[in-house]
Amino acid sequence: ARRLREMMGDELLRTQAHVTRLIKTSTERVADFLLEMADRSPETSDIEMPMSRQEIADHLGLTIETVSRTFAKLEAINAIARLDARHVRLRRAALKNISTP
Repeated sequence: ARRLREMMGDELLRTQAHVTRLIKTSTERVADFLLEMADRSPETSDIEMPMSRQEIADHLGLTIETVSRTFAKLEAINAIARLDARHVRLRRAALKNISTP
């Protein structure tokens, strides 16, 4: 029962974060998403993207073009480095500065 409550609490926090994310700018949304992915592998700065750009766009309520432009913008300001189509190296501090205006 305790584990179920913990799981429900975690899911509620994720849902709340997702709803809050929808009122943010596209850059803030993508930064939040990347930080969320990074939290799943806190020991490394390199993450494998679990979703396609289209899936990320759908998840964040954005268009695929906006997601692509935002990734390019984050790369230009050195918040991320794209290693290939599915792998990204994150600069967590830079992303945190973006996600919390």
